[in-house]
Amino acid sequence: MEELVRLQKVLAQCGVASRRKAEELIVQGSVKVNGKTAQLGDKVNPQKDKITVKGRRISTAAKNKYYYIMLHKPRGYVTTMSDERGRKCVAELVKDVPARVYPVGRLDRESEGLLLMTNDGDFANKVTHPTQHVAKVYRVTVRPTITKEQVEEMTSGMVIDGRKTQPCDVHVVKREEGRVVLEVILREGRNRQIRKMCEKLGLEVARLKRTQIGQVKLGMLPQGKWRDLTQDEVKRLTAQPNTTVITENYK
Repeated sequence: MEELVRLQKVLAQCGVASRRKAEELIVQGSVKVNGKTAQLGDKVNPQKDKITVKGRRISTAAKNKYYYIMLHKPRGYVTTMSDERGRKCVAELVKDVPARVYPVGRLDRESEGLLLMTNDGDFANKVTHPTQHVAKVYRVTVRPTITKEQVEEMTSGMVIDGRKTQPCDVHVVKREEGRVVLEVILREGRNRQIRKMCEKLGLEVARLKRTQIGQVKLGMLPQGKWRDLTQDEVKRLTAQPNTTVITENYK
């Protein structure tokens, strides 16, 4: 008997998107199997079925060579592979990668720093799945200043979008006239979480840069450039647990 595989898993293995994003594409009606619009939960035969995403046929015959890279995302780029509004996308910065890679998680348009990209759906799912709680480190410049009480409120958790955030680590790195530099460590993947917490506290975010994911650091990689992750870095990102980080301020 021929083995059938869940459609979203096949799409992830073929480098179309992460498994969760593949599920979204299916729900949106963007995926067809043998000419018929697919439904979430459908299973397919990767060797025989014709699968298309937004009209483009997906090759399932051969296993992809997997790529795992880190990109130093500059401000002004959206974390998508294309944008209907004509905005600059991170896809433009990884054109020379020998495969179609996609972002693992997100950084909003005005944020910068470490962004992982891959064509391995299982890897992306492990890194972004809520149960993994992979720690992410951010360097955040806020204005005009921040009080001890505000730091404690961010650390203990705040209600944003109707739900309380998980506890996080907040450390004051530097205080200057009219601004404070913070190091923030999150272990959940809420949309624009730091910006929303700061907005609720009446703080202006002047700069937000992600410097580390798990044990993998951005280091001296120039803005707009990418490099391959080492085998050790890939292993570290998928290790259990991945909630502890070592930074310059936490030794």
